[in-house]
Amino acid sequence: MTEEDLTKQRIWHRYIAADGTWRRKDGPAAMQRPPGEDLAVLRRGLGRPAGTVLEMFPFYTCPVDDFAARRGEVSAEQEAEHVALALYGLHQQSQERPMHRDGVSLGRAMLELRRHGRTSDEAVDSRFQQAFSATSMQALQLRLRGLVTQLKDIKQPLDYDRLVGDLHHWNRPEARSRVRRRWGLDYYGWTQPATPSRSGR
Repeated sequence: MTEEDLTKQRIWHRYIAADGTWRRKDGPAAMQRPPGEDLAVLRRGLGRPAGTVLEMFPFYTCPVDDFAARRGEVSAEQEAEHVALALYGLHQQSQERPMHRDGVSLGRAMLELRRHGRTSDEAVDSRFQQAFSATSMQALQLRLRGLVTQLKDIKQPLDYDRLVGDLHHWNRPEARSRVRRRWGLDYYGWTQPATPSRSGR
């Protein structure tokens, strides 16, 4: 993959290899990680509307919606990517290993937080419920920031591509319902592979 190809990818893919570890360059000891200054730029987007932090523009990868742009607006896809980038900047800050991992939905990540025992089950349930029940993107973004901070504390990764997709659908009630259903199923472990019982049955 060329350097040009990498720059067209979202930041978490630029530095993560196919096996989920950091890419390596010029020998096995030279791991490539997102520069701290890039993560700091992404964190400036927290709580800010998409397209209002000039330094973030090089990190956007989704197509520009010309019709929305002419009206001074951004598309749902652009807003979703902006929120996910900002949350990733928060999540990856000072972490030794990648905080993006394919296949780990928000529900699954929160289940791991619940199992971790750092806080009570009731506290995790309550915080997840607050995000789950949000109706506006603004409220969801605020609540996700708190959840990502907790995931960061236990070094629990999250699939940021999937999060972009979930956020993209959040402003449409029918699509939001499907996202909530997936989150709920993952959070309660119903979509995880069954583990054999101790009796071997």
